Amino acid sequence: MDGNDFLLTEFEANRGHLRAVAYRMLGSLPEAEDAVQETWLKVAAADTDDIANIGGWFTTITSRVCLNMLRSRRARHEESLDIVHVPDPIVAPLNSADDPEDQALLADSVSVALLVVLETLTPSERLAFVLHDLFAMPFDEVAPIVDKTPAAARKLASRARTRVQGATIQSPRVSEQRRVVEAFLAAARGGDLEALMTVLDPNIVLRNDHAPDKAPMELVGADQVGRGAIIYRAANARSQLVRVNGGYGVLSFSGDDVSAIASFTVANNRVVAMNIVSDPERIAKLDFTGIV
Repeated sequence: MDGNDFLLTEFEANRGHLRAVAYRMLGSLPEAEDAVQETWLKVAAADTDDIANIGGWFTTITSRVCLNMLRSRRARHEESLDIVHVPDPIVAPLNSADDPEDQALLADSVSVALLVVLETLTPSERLAFVLHDLFAMPFDEVAPIVDKTPAAARKLASRARTRVQGATIQSPRVSEQRRVVEAFLAAARGGDLEALMTVLDPNIVLRNDHAPDKAPMELVGADQVGRGAIIYRAANARSQLVRVNGGYGVLSFSGDDVSAIASFTVANNRVVAMNIVSDPERIAKLDFTGIV
């Protein structure tokens, strides 16, 4: 095996890990794939003779690529303050727990709720938190990526951790999540606002990346969200319960095509947040194999 073949073999062996890092950094599946592909282009053009830990080197390059992408995205968002960014969901069939491959995917996934919180961090905070807290990378390896000392990188991760712990809700067991989401879906389908009020937290937050008909992209409060759900369900006859990032969510259909994906955050027997992807261009890039 020559040097190029060895490098390609090692890269393919690490591709899944690099994609997982990039997804947590970017919250976007297509952008994660782009980051991994850009990593390969940089790897293929580099001198690898002095690389002792090739897997760590791959991760470092991917992280730097993602950091640049986050900084560019942040600059665009600052120019468009009305944008609501909802991370890409990983959607799987309800029977995922029966499939070893899907089991691994669900076990390795992070909740959409956590990804939403990560969107509030600075790019450097997000990188430090993801690499150290989610992938156990030492701070002396994180530090050069963000151009900081190890002590400064530790502070970045600490600030991020405080934000995450203060904003992330601990979800109940998946069986309880499913019960609440099914109750929400039944009430919305039946147009039963009173039943919806029993499963919606009074301060529920709904985010939609592509709200139709100039509707607000963010709704707060059970009454607004409940009435909106009833109107939406009346206009979309078919929906389907699915697994989303290890929890539960709902696909909505327009004809035979998926028109929206809603992920649910559940706590204390109520829905406390809904994050909806309804941008047709984003939906077209998602994988619904085995679902539709």
